[in-house]
Amino acid sequence: MAGTEGITQQELNNSTGETRDETDSKKNDYLQSKVEGKALSKEEKLKLRKEKKQQKKNKKDDKGLAKEEKAKKPVPVMDGQQAQQQRAPPTSPLVTPEAPPTGEKSGKSKVELRADRRARQDVDRTSKQGKKGDRSQLASTAKTKAPPSEPQPVVKRLPEHIQADDPAVLKKVAKKLERQQIPLRSDYGSKVSLFSHLHQYSRKAPLTQQMSIPSTVIHPSIVHLGLQYSQGIIAGSNSRCIALLHAFKQVIRDYSTPRNEELSRDLVNKLKPYISFLNQCRPLSASMGNAIKYIKKEISNVSSNIKEEEAKTTLQNCIDKYIEEKIHLAAKAISKSAFEKISDGDVILVYGCSSLVNYILCDAYERGRKFRVIVVDSRPRLEGRETLRRLVRKGISCTYVLITAVSYMLPEVSKVFLGAHALLANGYVMSRVGASQIALVAKAYNVPVLVCCETYKFCERVQTDSFVSNELDDPDDLIVTRKGKTELQNWQDTASLRLLNLVYDVTPPDFVDLVITDLGMIPCTSVPVVLRVKNVDQ
Repeated sequence: MAGTEGITQQELNNSTGETRDETDSKKNDYLQSKVEGKALSKEEKLKLRKEKKQQKKNKKDDKGLAKEEKAKKPVPVMDGQQAQQQRAPPTSPLVTPEAPPTGEKSGKSKVELRADRRARQDVDRTSKQGKKGDRSQLASTAKTKAPPSEPQPVVKRLPEHIQADDPAVLKKVAKKLERQQIPLRSDYGSKVSLFSHLHQYSRKAPLTQQMSIPSTVIHPSIVHLGLQYSQGIIAGSNSRCIALLHAFKQVIRDYSTPRNEELSRDLVNKLKPYISFLNQCRPLSASMGNAIKYIKKEISNVSSNIKEEEAKTTLQNCIDKYIEEKIHLAAKAISKSAFEKISDGDVILVYGCSSLVNYILCDAYERGRKFRVIVVDSRPRLEGRETLRRLVRKGISCTYVLITAVSYMLPEVSKVFLGAHALLANGYVMSRVGASQIALVAKAYNVPVLVCCETYKFCERVQTDSFVSNELDDPDDLIVTRKGKTELQNWQDTASLRLLNLVYDVTPPDFVDLVITDLGMIPCTSVPVVLRVKNVDQ
């Protein structure tokens, strides 16, 4: 009776698909009853046979399912995150659960096999998720550590002469000049707040009156040149640059190399206090800066194997070559190109006193061009008077007006010729204050504006306004005495009064039609190309 209950229970379990453990327990009951020698009825034997046939059939189905699983693995239903993890390629061998014994596998149904497959897939997903988490953590740590080869952002250092309102910079400059035994020139008068970062000096208090300068520190030719700069005796970019180069020639001529020193190193160090002294007298122009770079490069290229006198002669010849090629021959090349732009009967407007523009007009007149010139001038320097004197001496017909009347003269003007203090890398033209106003009015009247400039005045500085980098002249130059009266004589006693005497302004490239250089006629936008070619040649 106990065997019959066991058979009935086993049929119920097979029909309902119960767990594997209950089926194994019933098998153990059958084997135990057989060992004990209990006799089975025919019905029980038939049921046992049917169960064996069913087990064999289940084995065949399991083998078929295993083959199908190998050929084509079924895709389970997963959410978005699991699907993304499932698509990620495995980085290590998959961890699979241990295979069950053959005796246990033979008694599994389809439902149990599906459950096993799901369990294996869960294990695979867990292992993949763990590997993916490790990779993401490693990637995040790699991102936080910047590689050493990655370029760091370059911080542009502002020039010292445009940080006059910074006490830290002034203290640093004072220490530097003290080491070089150069006197510090003090500012003069009250400045407009918008230009408080610029230095403002007075011609009545030259640098040599503040303290004595030992002759062993600064060469006499440099002292003489600095005084001429501060008093305004030498003005104009070309004149200042030529005077600087001639002074350096005299320094090189009188130089002697100390013992245990090399000329290429000691001479460069010798020039540093000279340059600081000249910068205290008046801020260096762009053309002077380029000339100083050229001289330092030539000095550093001097070989230590040649004699001192031979090296000094070579350096002096290099300076003469620079003056001849970059200034004199460049002026002839520019004049030749500008001659093609001047026609008979033209009315040419010029502003201020540009040595290059004066040379172009005189050369064109000597070559037979018939034209008339309108000279525009402005206070306080009134440099146009020198231009008028030179042109009239050549026999050129001229008209002299102040800048306030330029709009009345432009309707009859055919061309505007302007000089330049420097040409900036973004195409802006830095020239005498008032040049941008003339270019603006000429643009309104559709009169072409031609800027004449040598390439040695091209600089890599970028500037879009006249406020950041400029030069303040002596404010006392604005004081005018008329009929024995001086209205602004004691202007410093008025606390609310400031005098502004700017030297330069900046003209946008939109107001300039053409730039005539020694390399040819180019637009303002080609300045970076010229700078790139010059750097390659050097």
